[in-house]
Formats: sequence, C-alpha cells, structure tokens
Amino acid sequence: MRGTALAAALGVVAVLGIQGIASGTGSSDGGEVSPYSTRAREKGPVEGELHRLALKPKGRGEAVLSQQGTEPFGLLGVSWSDPEAEVKGKIEARTRDADTGKWSKWVELEQAESGLDGKRPGLRGATEPVWVGPSDGAEVRVSGGAELPAGMELNLVDPGAGGAKAKKKGNLGLGPAAFALPADDPVPVPATPPTTPGPESTAPRPDVVSRVQWGADESLNNEGPIYLAGAKIKAVFVHHTAATTPYECSESAAIVRSIHKYHVEIEKWRDLGYNFLVDKCGTVFEGRQGGVDQPVQGAHTYGWNSESTSVSILGDYTNAGASPAALEAVSKVAAYKLGQYDGDMNGTATLTAGATQKNFFGKSYTEKQTYEFKSLSGHRDGFNTQCPGNSLYPQLEALRQTGPAAQLKLASVNGAPAVPGATYPGGAALTVDWSTSTASGALNKFELLVDGEAAAVTDAAARKATAVVTNGKHEVRVRATAANGKVSTSLAVTVEADVKGAKFVPLAPKRLMDTRTGLGVRSGPVGTAGVVTLPVAAATGGTPTAVVLNVTATNPTQPSFVSVYPSGTTRSSASNLNFTPGQTIPNLVVVPVINGSVSFYNNQGNVDLIADITGYFTSEGEGATQTNFGPKRLMDTRTGLGVPAGPVGTAGVVTLPVAGVDGIPATGVKAVVLNVTATNPTQPSFVSVFPSGTTRSSASNLNFTPGQTIPNLVVVPVVDGKVSFYNNQGNVDLIADITGYFSDGAEGAVHANFGPKRLMDTRTGLGVRQGPVTGGGVVTLPVAGVGGIPATGIKAVVLNVTATNPTEASFVSVFPSGTTRSSASNLNVTAGLTIPNLVVVPVVDGKVSFYNNSGSVDLIADITGYFS
Repeated sequence: MRGTALAAALGVVAVLGIQGIASGTGSSDGGEVSPYSTRAREKGPVEGELHRLALKPKGRGEAVLSQQGTEPFGLLGVSWSDPEAEVKGKIEARTRDADTGKWSKWVELEQAESGLDGKRPGLRGATEPVWVGPSDGAEVRVSGGAELPAGMELNLVDPGAGGAKAKKKGNLGLGPAAFALPADDPVPVPATPPTTPGPESTAPRPDVVSRVQWGADESLNNEGPIYLAGAKIKAVFVHHTAATTPYECSESAAIVRSIHKYHVEIEKWRDLGYNFLVDKCGTVFEGRQGGVDQPVQGAHTYGWNSESTSVSILGDYTNAGASPAALEAVSKVAAYKLGQYDGDMNGTATLTAGATQKNFFGKSYTEKQTYEFKSLSGHRDGFNTQCPGNSLYPQLEALRQTGPAAQLKLASVNGAPAVPGATYPGGAALTVDWSTSTASGALNKFELLVDGEAAAVTDAAARKATAVVTNGKHEVRVRATAANGKVSTSLAVTVEADVKGAKFVPLAPKRLMDTRTGLGVRSGPVGTAGVVTLPVAAATGGTPTAVVLNVTATNPTQPSFVSVYPSGTTRSSASNLNFTPGQTIPNLVVVPVINGSVSFYNNQGNVDLIADITGYFTSEGEGATQTNFGPKRLMDTRTGLGVPAGPVGTAGVVTLPVAGVDGIPATGVKAVVLNVTATNPTQPSFVSVFPSGTTRSSASNLNFTPGQTIPNLVVVPVVDGKVSFYNNQGNVDLIADITGYFSDGAEGAVHANFGPKRLMDTRTGLGVRQGPVTGGGVVTLPVAGVGGIPATGIKAVVLNVTATNPTEASFVSVFPSGTTRSSASNLNVTAGLTIPNLVVVPVVDGKVSFYNNSGSVDLIADITGYFS
C-alpha cells in the first residue's frame, strides 16, 4: 500500500484520515439489495466497466473535474500520463451517493508508487484506488502550486453488478487500497501454471472463493502468474485495504473485482496485488492468479514479496479492530500457507531485503541483507506505512497463537528417521515419534493415524506412540488437536507391515495374576488410574502374538471399568470389564502381545484383578485354525440338553461331549469357543470350564451371586472330545452356546490382532444410529472395510460387547447379519447394571447384528481382532 513508497521517499508515515469512515466491522443499513451484491446478479465472469473523465487544467498547479453526474461506479482513482511524475499538491475527490443523492465530504487521495509490479509498458502514474460504494456522480480538485503532470484523469470502476442506481442506503466512506512490490524486483518470466498440486500442508486448506466464483475478468490477465524463485513461502504479511465505505459482505466480490480492474487497467499491473483477501464476515477470496496451493508471487509488501504471501482484510482498521470472523479467516489462510513449508504462525522467518528502506518503526533495512521477521507480520513491519491499521496491528500478537499445532512432523518410524513420502518395513508393532514447535500447554491431544483411523491417542505432552497394525501397506500420520480445537496433520509415510496370520495354541487354564496375593504382579488392589503390567510370554512357552485371558474384577470400591491392552502401547478408550461396588465380574480377553507383557488399567476406586490364561495365538510353529460354527446351543441343564437335566450342585461337575456332535468334527478339534451362561444361582459361587480328562486348576470363568444371570465367553481346550463344567457351591443352571472351534485343519481361519478399538456406541451414534436398542430391536454394525479392517476375507470378528443403561431384565444376542438369529444369547442383563462379554461372531455379509429382547439398552462394541 503506497501512502507507502511515496511517503517513504518524503520521510513521513503514510496515513489517511477520512471523516465518517466505517471500520469495516459493521454492516450497512437495512434496505433493498445493493446492485453490487452477489445476490443482485447471476454468478459467472463479470467484465465490469472503466470510465475515464479528463481533468481540466486551471494553471498555477491546479486542475479540476467539475461536479457532474456519471455512469454508475463503485471505486475511483486519479491517474496521469507520466509514471515518474509526482503531484506535489493534494488530490481530492468527492462522490454522490447513487441512492440518496448526497455528496460526500472531500477526501484526499494518496499517490501510488510507479512500477510496483515491475517495469511494464503503458505505465501511468496513479493514486491508490478508493472503494466508495454505489455512486453516480463525482468531483475532483487538484491544488498545490507546482506544475501538474499531463493527462490527468479520473478513473471510475463499475465492478459490473448491474449498472443501475443503488437501492440500499449507506454512508459514503473513502480510502485507498494499498499494494507494494520491491522497486528493484526483476521482471520475471511468467510461469506456466503447474499441473501438479502444491505442497501438502499440515493445516487444513480453508474454503476459498475462487477467481471464477468472484467473477474475475480473466481477459485482463494474459501474462500468466509468477512463482517465488525459491518456491517457498516463509512469511505472511497482513494488510488492510484502508478506508472503505460501509459494505455488505454480499458486496465483497464486487470490491475485489474493482481492485483487480484498477490495478490491471489503470496501474498496469499484471494482476491483483494481494494473494488473498478477506472480508469482515470471514469469507476468503483468491487474489493473484496462479493457484491457491502454489507459492504465487504477489505485489503487496515493498521489498519482501519474493519470499512471502499476503492476506488483506477489506476495510479500514485504523480506529477499530478487525472482526473475529475476519481474524479467524486470516488465521486459517496463514496456517495453511505456512504449513505447506514447515512454517509456524507463532514463529519467526529470515527474509532477504529486496530494497533499502525503513519501516514504520524506523528500523533500517539494506538491500540483499537478511533480517528476522515474525512469520505472521504486519505490512508496517516491512515498510513505512500505517497498514494494517493502528487497531488491527496489535491484534496480530494474539492472532499468531490461534493456529493449530505447527511444524508437526514424524521424527522416526520404528526407530528409523522419518522422511515424508518414504516407505518403511515393519511388523505387528508400529512405533512412531513426532515433534511440533507448539508448546504442550497449547495442545489437547495427539492421534497416531493408520490409514486415516486413530490407532492410538496420547495426551498433549506425549511425543511417541505404539500401535498394533495388520499385514500390508499402511499410510501413517500423526494428528494434533490444539487446545483451541484446531487440527493439524503431519505429512504421511508408508509402512509395509509383514504380519503373518496367527494360529491358536490351547493351554490348560492356569492362573497368572492375582493382586490379592501378589501372584504375577505386586500385591494389593489397583487404584484410581492405576496400571499393573503382567509378563505373559514365558507362560505360553512360545512366541505369542496375542494371549487369551479370563480376567476377573473383584472387591471394587467404586463404579469403574478395566482396560486390558498390550504393554508398550497407548491405551485406547476401549474397556473390557465394567462393574459397580460389591460385584465380581469376569470377562474373556484376547489381547495382543507386543513386548511380552500385557497391562491392566483401572479407571477409578480400588479393585482386585485376577487373570487366567487359556491359550495364545502365534505365527510361529504349530497351531490351530478357527472355524465359525453356530451360534448353536449345545447345553442347557434346565432342559437336559447335552447333559442330565437339573442344576449343578456344590462341587458338582457336568461333562459335555463336543467332538462329533451336531456337525462338529469328530477329530482334530483342539478347542471350542463357548458362550457359557450361569443362571438361577442359589449362593455366591464360581464356575470353571476345563478340558475333560484333565485336572481342574484354580482358574474360574464365571463368578456370580444369588439371583444373577452371568454370561462369559470361554475358549476351552478339547482333550478327549469333551469339556467339563465345575460349580463351587450352591446350585446353578448352566447354558453353553458354541460359536466356533479351533482345529488342526489347514482350511480354517487365522487370527490377526486389531485394536482394541471402539466401533459402536449407541449412546453417541458411533457405527449405528444413536439411541438405545428397544425390546425386539436390532442394530446392524458394518465391520468389513471399516476403520482399517480388511474389506474382504473376514470370517469372524472378536468384539468386546458391553450392555449399559438397561431398563429391565433382558438378553442381547450378537449374530451374523444376513442370517436368522438363533436362541443363543451373549449378554444377560438386569436393570441398572453394566455387563461386558467377549463375542466371536461370524461375518457373512460384512456386518454383524445386535438384538435386544426387552426393555431398552445401550450397546458398545470394541474390536480386538479378527479371523480371516
């Protein structure tokens, strides 16, 4: 903005004070639509009109344009033939409001520096353009006593919104738009617009009104864009277009078109000077052509254009600050453009001076010397001008801190230095380190993204995360959420994970952990937010990719939940057990093993935890593959199905034949997957399910009290073709539904770790419609191809399903979508209690369904793996 170069030459600061000028933060009076409103015309390119009216010399350094009616216009300026000539006196103008017919007060126009967009043919001397709003009359006077340049004329720009008289009231306020390019900038060779996108940014690309959308007359631009010589934007300079009549935001496109036409046709620039323009409502307009995503060289900040970009806010911000919407738009543009080149809105940049000059504060710059600037600077930081206004400039300090996490980048992938776009080998465990220049206090969280899905979530202080990945190629990034809610995302790398399918190795149930006695971990309950970590690899005797544990929570002091997750990874939001004080709740857990151990987290209060191992998965050596079967009821002591009718008494055992029964193979079965339910218990007790023909261990599978109905998934080895069920005390009825088996046949499915990750929550609408499942209701959850799960080849998924907020006693069945639901149940609930249970459910059509029998209940599903 020149009130700029000329003022600098005279050793003064550029300033324009105009009576009755709005700050640009308000809106026009009510009334009919302005002819320059986008609502007053069809969308599309708008040519606009330029009217030239010669000034009449009066001698003694004076010239006039007498008061007269004109063609409709919205922007004006004065120009003359010799671009090197200087008007020593004052150039003043006033205009007639096209609606009210009232004349404005005289306004002094500032002279613009000649050749700010390079030495070009046809250059004229000129003032800065002034937006005056819909007008139809003008008067000009020039005074000062010195000889005036020849060819002085008034230039009126109609931005092309109608050519009719204005129909909307509004005060007339005039002011200059301001632009500057280093005087010694070489005349660059226009570049061919790139066919490839510009650099990816860590910040989101803002919505931008394109040149086509704001109606740019591209017939004015036949030279092509210029791109920064270093192809890197280091800083963003903030401007204002200075004094402006109050405008509606619907008129913003017309203002932009007017400035564009004036710069090209009057000042003979190759294009609009600014890279981006923003109105008071926060709308962003594409400025100089060449691509929003490209390092386009503009003409905006004298001496510094070759390494920077610009954003100008429409309006004058001398006496009042910019609107929150405008500031937010500037923040988004600056974060996006700096994020393309590893910049930081709240950081600094080193720029090379293109001219010798002083800035507004008196700081001297010498051509070709380097200087440090704030990455987001005001025009006055680089040049002697009041732009971007005395009220907007102080807002920049807070604005610098409104961006997302800056300079977010991956530092290493599985220990190797990370390079964006590179490919790295890996296994089941993915470990990523990252960095950002934004302080942790300004951040909320980080997410490790695998194929666009959050595989791990950390707090703001973390700079490292580990997650479990499946076999194949994966895109890996880190996403940061700042405390202000804004998001940035690192550039991606590719990880090629070599993860073999895992087979199951059944083990005789064995207790590995008991916090009551100190078995496996320290003695004592796990407190609020407490974690205990249990070594498990040695207990398997092999190399486990995952272990199958029956985990029991007992003696809880508060309502809470427990999450079991791979040690060495970041815990997800998934839970495995939910309980209230006084409850003893078991649940089967299939948990990946990364470093040989698994961790147990308790959310609040104190609780004792017990873990019994029943098998493990391994990709090395021999093992069994999985085959879906059922769900099908094999045993019910209430009816005598599978075993003698009648409850199981104290220390009683019933043995259920499974091999060769109802379609289960007679040979080769290594383990069966049973959903076991205990109902009608008369005393507090536990049930153990163990291989028939072996000695029962101390491990338990179900714990219950009188009146409860408790289900739990059991993976039990098969030794002699049967499995046994032991009840400790009192009487209890037992039900067993088979959902699959493991065998030594090669045709079965192998296991892959995945998650733990929440796929469904009816409380929030995650995965399915929001709202509880009512009596007789079914919700169906897509799983194949969702959230990183393979789209094809999935035979079954392993889900931890939790029922919460039940309104009455009921049961929930999980079954393959596209099939008929059997009588088997997976969860049995009573009003007010939260019950979890692990489910291995076949996948037929890529989805699984959840049925609730009565009342209403919310359902949550967390995936921990799948079979394929």
